[in-house]
Amino acid sequence: MKLEQFYLKFDIIAILGAFNLKKLVAYITTGYPDIDFTEDVALALKEAGVDTLELGIPFSDPVADGPIIEEANLKSLQGGFTMAQLLEVSAKIAPEIDTLWMGYFNPFYKRGIETILQEAKDIGISGFIIPDLPFEESLKYKEKFSENSLALIDFVAPTDSLSRVEKILQNSQKFVYLVAYAGITGSGKEENLSRIIADIRNTTDTDIYIGFGVNAKTAKNKAKDVDGVIVGSAFVSIMLDDSLAFDEKIKKIQEEAKIIKEEINS
Repeated sequence: MKLEQFYLKFDIIAILGAFNLKKLVAYITTGYPDIDFTEDVALALKEAGVDTLELGIPFSDPVADGPIIEEANLKSLQGGFTMAQLLEVSAKIAPEIDTLWMGYFNPFYKRGIETILQEAKDIGISGFIIPDLPFEESLKYKEKFSENSLALIDFVAPTDSLSRVEKILQNSQKFVYLVAYAGITGSGKEENLSRIIADIRNTTDTDIYIGFGVNAKTAKNKAKDVDGVIVGSAFVSIMLDDSLAFDEKIKKIQEEAKIIKEEINS
């Protein structure tokens, strides 16, 4: 084999391998410690190999989140977070990395669903994660999301029956958010997910990403049978560490992301 052919074959193998890499979604709380930090850490996460950024929209009652993300939410609100800041920082981040908005339904409803969807589309946001919007309620809005080329991410829990999974995932987009356990983020519980993963695989070709309790220590095991992981509390806990300067927080978060990306693909 000629040298040129060898390198061509090597490049093709590398490219094909990249397509099979498991994905990393990183959640950060927008506006904490401040809006400039949000932009800087987002770009640092991209450099670390994060595939999708989940910009968390601060809310006073984040029912699906544990104490770590709840604290960051409240501190961001106390610091004066506004939806205008979300739009401003999103417009800077979205062209650089695939970006989702993660938020509770009330702020979206208050702003106006059609307004917020148009704003997201104009900025280049790829979709929304709304943990307190039940599937049955989400059906009212799915068409509006589609009209704006935005994904509304579907949640599946280990307690869902096969019939429930089939109902939820009939029009799934982007990825299925598999909740690793019943409860709140960051609690680190363990559940046997083999049945629910099989049910999802038998229902849809949409990728499965697992969230809740994923960090550098658990990522490899949690990613074993899925296509990606969603990490939030592990990053936000570093953001909350007041013993670190801003640049130290960014460096540590970036290092954590690199480790997780390596772990899920090792």
